[in-house]
Amino acid sequence: MPLTLAELVARLGGELVGDGTRTIRQIAPLERAVPDEIGFVAQAKYLAQLAGTHAGAVILPPDARNATELPRILTPNPYLYFARVSALLNPPPRPLAGIHPSASVAPGARIEEDASIGAGAVIGAGARVGARSVIGPNCVVGEAAEIGADCLLHANVTVYHRCAIGDRVILHSGCVIGSDGFGFAPSDGQWEKIPQIGRVRIGDDVEIGACTTIDRGALEDTVIEEGVKLDNLIQVAHNVVIGAHSAIAACTGIAGSAKIGRHCTIGGAAMIFGHIEIADGTRISTNTLITKSLPKAGTYTSAPPFSEHETWQKNAVHMRNLDKLVNRVKELEKKLKELESK
Repeated sequence: MPLTLAELVARLGGELVGDGTRTIRQIAPLERAVPDEIGFVAQAKYLAQLAGTHAGAVILPPDARNATELPRILTPNPYLYFARVSALLNPPPRPLAGIHPSASVAPGARIEEDASIGAGAVIGAGARVGARSVIGPNCVVGEAAEIGADCLLHANVTVYHRCAIGDRVILHSGCVIGSDGFGFAPSDGQWEKIPQIGRVRIGDDVEIGACTTIDRGALEDTVIEEGVKLDNLIQVAHNVVIGAHSAIAACTGIAGSAKIGRHCTIGGAAMIFGHIEIADGTRISTNTLITKSLPKAGTYTSAPPFSEHETWQKNAVHMRNLDKLVNRVKELEKKLKELESK
């Protein structure tokens, strides 16, 4: 439903400058916005785009008050305000409450009356689905698993037995919660499976991307604390703990029993060794390999910049000989000191 600028400010705050009756139907980039859409500028370098925009209104930081004559909402964080406006104008579709005739619900499962269970979904014995939660088509909720209130499981999500999902959790299509951790004991040249008897516990307000997998604990639980945001195609191994409000980008791999602190950010395709601890507030750059604990918060980067292939090959040769070069430098320093002493 469209909203006027005055209605947006009444709901979200901010300072309105200009015509508050302007109706906004959607949010859009400045370069392609039309008069019933609102754009935003979060950085000063993009203010020049205001001159050519056809947007009906814009969201600006307070110091850009006079950058345009368009109706505008001033706020200290335009990007966050844009996100909230977009959420208001684009509410997710919600299916009707009830259980689809083709769904399978085992005896003893408890489903709140205002929850929605989609076509082909399977709810195991003793499982619980909280108020207003949506279980999408072909999802599987295992025996004695718990889904909190106001959750959204998109199509084809699997939550294994006994796993616990908090309130307001979003699980995107194809993600798997509670599969067995990679645990095997060597036995006479073969591998013997170690039962994975822990669970996965996910806190409130977590969002987990498509095809991300979170393994259940071997003995204790794998824990994803409240407010964590995980991108698509992430592997979280058994007994990992991810602290509250951390955000991890796609294709990251986290080995078993790693403990990631609160408010951490990890770039895409990073690799985290197992049995290490990462301090609260740590930032890890994309493609970075973390092989030991990081007890002090900071920004850590290990990925070398790309180069032309021939240059890369030459540098790779030098890297293979770094130990020899270091030893030669030490010898030269020793000889230099001997000469200086004479």
